[in-house]
Amino acid sequence: QVQLVESGGGLAQPGGSLSLSCVAPGFTFSIYVMEWYRQAPGKECELVASISSTGTSTTYADSVKGRFTISRDNAKNTLYLQLNSLKPEDTAEYYCNRLPARAPPCSWGQGTQVTVSS
Repeated sequence: QVQLVESGGGLAQPGGSLSLSCVAPGFTFSIYVMEWYRQAPGKECELVASISSTGTSTTYADSVKGRFTISRDNAKNTLYLQLNSLKPEDTAEYYCNRLPARAPPCSWGQGTQVTVSS
């Protein structure tokens, strides 16, 4: 059984946008807080954003506040991250996570690569 699949990454210009998705058919998605993490080469895993189980509460890392938006559709078992006003320092592999976690952050699923050119 596939636990989750991250997708939507790619190459973007500085100031551009990307939309990431995380489809999670392998567990009862609607009861969990969900999160996006990212990890750049040589850097530690960083929490980017989180969203409550109902989608009514969200939090963001200071580095992305005002630029990224996390959302979810519980009927589709899908988590989203809208990335706007991209910067080169946003370049990283992006991963889903749940609370309580099944695996360490930045290791669950295949991840999706975001590259912002300079």
